[in-house]
This record gives sequence, C-alpha cells and structure tokens, in this order.
Amino acid sequence: MSDNLGLCERKPCVRTLRLKVKAESYAWLNAAAIEVNQCWNYANEISFKAAQPFAGPRRFLSAFDLDRLTAGATEYFQRIGSGTIQRINAEYAVRRNQAKKAKLRFRISRGPKRSLGWVPFKAQQLRRRGRAVRFSGKHFRVFERQRLEGVRLQSGCFAQDSVGDGWLCVAVQQFVEAVAPAKTDIGIDLGLKTTAATSDGEKLEAGHFYRDIEAKIAQAQRRGHKRHARRLHRTAKRRRADALHKFSSHLVTTYSTIFIGDVSSTRLVRTRLAKSVLDAGWGMLKAQLHYKGEYAGRCVRIVNERNTTRTCSNCGSLEGPAGLDKLFVRQWTCECGVTHDRDVNAARNILAAGRCCPSVSGNESSPSAAPPSQTSRRCEARISRRKAAHEHRT
Repeated sequence: MSDNLGLCERKPCVRTLRLKVKAESYAWLNAAAIEVNQCWNYANEISFKAAQPFAGPRRFLSAFDLDRLTAGATEYFQRIGSGTIQRINAEYAVRRNQAKKAKLRFRISRGPKRSLGWVPFKAQQLRRRGRAVRFSGKHFRVFERQRLEGVRLQSGCFAQDSVGDGWLCVAVQQFVEAVAPAKTDIGIDLGLKTTAATSDGEKLEAGHFYRDIEAKIAQAQRRGHKRHARRLHRTAKRRRADALHKFSSHLVTTYSTIFIGDVSSTRLVRTRLAKSVLDAGWGMLKAQLHYKGEYAGRCVRIVNERNTTRTCSNCGSLEGPAGLDKLFVRQWTCECGVTHDRDVNAARNILAAGRCCPSVSGNESSPSAAPPSQTSRRCEARISRRKAAHEHRT
C-alpha cells in the first residue's frame, strides 16, 4: 500500500536542462546562428510592412502567416531546416506581442554589437545518438550527457553566452515526488543588508557577489581584457544563482505556503542603490520560488509590505524606524517592551498580512493588514485604461 501511495504522489513536470556543448561544434553553431538571424530579420521586416502598409488595412502577422511566407526557404540554407524556421516565426510573434510593437530590433550577425548565437529547434529535430545528440545532420557532444538518459526530449535551442560558450537548452519531462512539508507558513522580507529574512528568524546574508570582484572587473576593462571581464561577470552570476537556489530549495522543501513582500526592484534600480539591488537578485529569488513551488505543490504569494518595518508584530503599533535616515537601525524596542530585529519583524508582518483571508461573499471589506500598494494600484489603472481603449476601438 505504501508503494501505491508513493506512485500516486509522483507527478510529471517539465524542466529545462542546460548542458554545455563541446568547443568542436562552435564554428557550425555560429554559422547556423547567422542563418537564424536572417530568418528573424525577414520576419521583422515583413511584419513591419504589413503593420504599416502603403494601401489597405493594417495587419499584424501571426506565426502561421509567417510560416506561409517562409515556405520553401530551407533550400536557401545549408544548416537550418523548416522546424527551426517555424520556431523562429513562433518566437518572433510572441516577442512582438509582448513588446506591443510593430517592429523589434534586428539581430546583428557580425561586428562588435553582434547578437548572441541562438538556434531553436523542435522536439522531433533532436535525437540521441550514442554519446552525442544529432541535430540537422550533425552530431554534438555535450558535457553531463548522462542527464539526457531516460528522459523525453522536447523543444529547445542552442544558445551562446557572453563569453562565447555554446549551451544546449532542452525541455525534458520528469517525474517528481511530492514531499510533505515539515512546517506550514512562512513570511519573507527582502532587503539589501540581508538579502532575505524569514519570519522564523532565518537569514540569507548579502553575498556581494558583484561588489567583491568589482575592482577586478574594472581593472580588466581598463586593460582591454573584455573576455576576462565577461568571465568575471559570469562568475558573479553563477555564485548568486547558487546561493539563491540553495535558499529557495530549502524554503520550498520545508514550508507549504510562502508569502513574499512586493518590493519593486525595477523602481529601486533607478536610484543610487542600483548596484546593491541588482547584486541581491530579488527577481531571481521570486522566480525560483514560483516555479519550484509549482513543481512541489506549494503556494507562493506576493503580499503588500507597506509599513511592515514600522509595525510591531506583537502589538501592531507604528513605533518602528522609518525613512532613509533610519536604515542603520537594525534592532528597535517597541513601547510594549518587545525587542525586534528589523528584518525578522517585517517578515512576521508579511506573514500576518498573507494569512488574512479575503472576502468570500464580496459584500464586506477584506481584513487585509495593509492597503494595496502603489505598484498594484498603477497596474490596475493601466489594465482599466487598456480595456477602455479596446472597447472604444470595437
């Protein structure tokens, strides 16, 4: 009976494997990327002409329309096939709809401002052949090839990083066992002195991944060692991702419901705190918690964090430090006699705000501990303006 229970707890999920391609295939991938750029630029140009025609109504071409216009183009290319061209058209249509523009940037194939290599493919174009994978008539050897054994390969791409290394990014379907969490709820406060603090008192200290090697990067750039500077940037990125992966995996494994403060990194990067905000990786941590929580069956919610630092988690009074001139205050004592750690107290208030259940009938107001933030109000206003403009057109 326990075996049947374990089988019931296994559920399929789709993950993306990122495997490094060996250097012997870089020349072929660079040549294939040039052909991909030509297809992308054609789709960009023809879509712009259809959106702003000389005569007749304007039209935004879909991926199906672009597939019809590029039918038979494979005979002019030596490395990419029809599946790759269709994936390019689909990706272009998605990116154009996301940007809400009639024309995107052209992909540059040569020169100092060239675009990084990108060769997409469909699931039926990639096959396992012994110790390598076969794509478009060529075999590619990758590191950690054992990760491709026993999995079903789906669509993906060959991508190039800023250093010039090639990577195989392919989606695979795996089965994950749902593990019961040890604890129920947790609140997380994001900051700069401490990257993340939980309501249970755990902290992820700021790693200063970029700040620690900032002098080395500046020295390499002054000497003209661009490749060395890119390697240092990649090292900082990997160290940051490793620390955030370990912290997010621990939270998802331990807790069933995770509440995160809605601090906006896009707004803070415009201030003098930009380097520290980008070095903390708030957006990366939120993204990891969301997709890992989805795999493990956890609930991850964003909560308004207004006045969470000032509010006492014991009595609810606004006696805490506020303002930029009070950022140096890391501990404070409330009038009720309780001494608080600044970040842990904010995380506890975030947890309390997330536990407040919204109205079920819709007649009474929600007992939220904090009003909607300014960011959420702006998003709602933007959505309402778009709906009004769409109704006016129709």
